Order: sequence, then C-alpha cells, then structure tokens
Amino acid sequence: QVQLVESGGGLVQPGGSLRLSCVASGSIFNIQSMGWYRQAPGKEREVVAISSTDNTDYADSVRGRFTISRDNTKNTVYLQMRSLKPEDTAAYFCSMSILSRLGTGFVNYWGQGTQVTVSS
Repeated sequence: QVQLVESGGGLVQPGGSLRLSCVASGSIFNIQSMGWYRQAPGKEREVVAISSTDNTDYADSVRGRFTISRDNTKNTVYLQMRSLKPEDTAAYFCSMSILSRLGTGFVNYWGQGTQVTVSS
C-alpha cells in the first residue's frame, strides 16, 4: 500500500512564509507527477502547483510567490510559500501519480491535508 503524509502547515501572518512537505511511503516503484492542491471552506479543490518529470506549472494566483520542488530519492515534494495572503488560507493536499511494485499502472494518491491559515 502507498501512503502520502503532509506536514508544515500552521498559522502565519500576512507576508510570512511556510514550507510544506509531503512524503510518499510504501511499495513504490516509480513516481511521475507530484502536485499540491488546496481547498478553502465552501470552495472546490484547486490546483496550486504541479511538478511533472519535465515541467512545473503554477496557478496564476500563486505564481512568483510559491515554489514547488521534489526530491525523487526521498519520494518527497515540497511547497515553499512566500508573501502569504489571507486568501491563501486553505487545507493543502499533495497528490502523486505512483506506480506501485504490485500495480499495473499509475494511480493518483492523495495525502490527508495540512491546514494553512494566514491571519494577523
């Protein structure tokens, strides 16, 4: 089985920074894309940033403030968030497209989420 666990969320003042981490564990053979999503109360889940094998992409609302990075040796994806705004407040989820050692194809796995609150 494969599990994703996020960490690094918390309360931060506007203009502050946070770094989120997401580690995948289990019977992993290969990981293609890694990404971060967020969901604010009463809103749909939206993509924040995606890292594929040869490209990264960001939502317009975070481009220039957030940076996604990955360490394939550790099955980990990070999201460095700077210049945080109150509208960035949401539960942040990581997702990875993973081929397990027992599987026959890539499957999208999700973490349980970590809360980010931007408030003074």
